[in-house]
Amino acid sequence: MTTVAAVDCGTNTIKLMVADLDRETGRADVRVRESRMVRLGQGVDRTGELAPEALERTFAAIDEYAALVAQHPVERVRFCATSAARDARNGEEFAAGVAARLGVRPDVVAGTEEARLSFDGAVRNLRASHPEPLLVVDIGGGSTELILGDLASGVRQAHSMDIGSVRMHERHLGGDPPTPAQVAAAASDIDAALDACPVDPSEAATVVGVAGTILTVAAGVLGLDRYDRERIDQSVLPRDAVHLQAAAYLGMTVEERLALPYMHPGRADVIGAGALVLDRVLERTGVGSIVVSEADILDGIAWSLV
Repeated sequence: MTTVAAVDCGTNTIKLMVADLDRETGRADVRVRESRMVRLGQGVDRTGELAPEALERTFAAIDEYAALVAQHPVERVRFCATSAARDARNGEEFAAGVAARLGVRPDVVAGTEEARLSFDGAVRNLRASHPEPLLVVDIGGGSTELILGDLASGVRQAHSMDIGSVRMHERHLGGDPPTPAQVAAAASDIDAALDACPVDPSEAATVVGVAGTILTVAAGVLGLDRYDRERIDQSVLPRDAVHLQAAAYLGMTVEERLALPYMHPGRADVIGAGALVLDRVLERTGVGSIVVSEADILDGIAWSLV
């Protein structure tokens, strides 16, 4: 067994996993799994830079994570930064801050690498047999990855689109709740990205959804009175139910979303945008449901260390 620490720093969320991994058996004993909403990508789409307050929030979370990592016999650490860090002009300030706190510089992964890690993390967690090919959908704050592949040969095609929940919210959905015209503009932007995407969702026999936006939508579709990881993981959501849930979020104010018992406060303002992305992707598939996986890119990062 090798003890590793993996960090996934996206546009909205930074996550940590400390685990004992056995490459021979594929066994993972998770010691720590944490998530913090830091909104690193605040304003990046508009300014092209990481905001000082966003860096402050993110560095505070990394300080917490460094303390947690120090409590375990970690042999290898990998810190992956995705959409916001890729897009920012002041990325070196961010990288230096990470290195000072964790002793490693962040890997600012390209979209194709991000997709590969997401696919690997998601499919390792599947506990039932599903028709192939599999389409993994990973909706982040700044980008959305579509990855088509199968269990035997891995990724066939992958593409990263700049249509994440934070980006779409900041770009289009300024109303509270958003106006129909704002929702239509966001949907048009998402559809344009999908039109240009080389990965065709209609080729999928099974759709697997990962990351916070989709997990939150799942909690809503399932009608949970709290966030319940065990009930959400491996749940199967009808496509029509996802459509209705997206419409419900877009019709709510932020205050009404915050009142939902499973809603994380850091996701309440952008969940409508994220759910709309998911709805538009599913509209292009030929399947009637989506399988939800709690495992995601963070698991892929951890396994990349062994």
